[in-house]
Amino acid sequence: MKTRKLAVAIIVYFFSSVIYADGVPVSRFGPDDTIGAINLLSPKKVLEAAKLIKTGKTYALGMVTGRDTPAYPPRTYDIVILQPGDGKGATQGSNLLTANDDILRTWIGIGSQLDGLAHIGVDHVYYNQAKAEDIVATTGMLKYGTHDVPPIVTRGVLLDMTAIFGKPMLNEGEVFNTPHIKKAMKRQAVNITEGDVVLFHTGWHSLLGKDNTRFGAGEPGLGNEGAEFLSSLNVVAVGADTWGLEVVPMEDPNLVFPVHQTFLPRNGIYILENMVTAPLVADRVWEFLFVLGQPRLEGSVQAIINPIAIH
Repeated sequence: MKTRKLAVAIIVYFFSSVIYADGVPVSRFGPDDTIGAINLLSPKKVLEAAKLIKTGKTYALGMVTGRDTPAYPPRTYDIVILQPGDGKGATQGSNLLTANDDILRTWIGIGSQLDGLAHIGVDHVYYNQAKAEDIVATTGMLKYGTHDVPPIVTRGVLLDMTAIFGKPMLNEGEVFNTPHIKKAMKRQAVNITEGDVVLFHTGWHSLLGKDNTRFGAGEPGLGNEGAEFLSSLNVVAVGADTWGLEVVPMEDPNLVFPVHQTFLPRNGIYILENMVTAPLVADRVWEFLFVLGQPRLEGSVQAIINPIAIH
């Protein structure tokens, strides 16, 4: 009996070691999977989400990105406008053509953004056990570039954490987890289903332009237990009106961005940061058609985005 138990223990340990090598599991969608939870989307899901359109009102979920946009250090943004030709306002052709062009010099992880599967790993191991040495190049990602992320068109759900905490803005370091999520779902009479995009409203964006230093120094946010709960519901992406989605300072001071690790490398769930959620809350729009087609910049880790919510 003891020998049998030992054999079973060895087998369990072996397969656990294979599946969770380096703290990152093999994708449930197969060893060759590169798109993670987006596999859960389907034409049927799109058609179901389209039925949520009642008024036709659209909401831009992306913020304006500029030189003064608070960003995780040392990220910066700059743009240069030039006029093709001699730059002195000379016209071209008998039709007196004039034009302006632009050169963008920016970190991509600034403003409203999509975190791709190559963004965060565990000890240099990324989604589906991809090793950094095999997928990372200074000239662009060799795998998991956001240019390969399919369109995300699905049901969006907004959960208002300010109502749960009873104040217009949560404070930095204030965390919400499964009990808060369930309470918000009950209050708003919504559920979370497979393939959904879930957004949280914390009121943190109200600091923008008023106290950018405080905005970037910390944030309220999702805790890791809540991230595990959302992962169990098979969501596609999770976002918030904060620069990093998860609570800062972290719940455990010894851990650095653990929610990112739970979502990206371990579950293939995308992260949406700096989402503009206040207009949705003002109109009490808790579910909607979510549409995202990100810029297809080859080899990029992240993407500056402007998703659209349609009600």
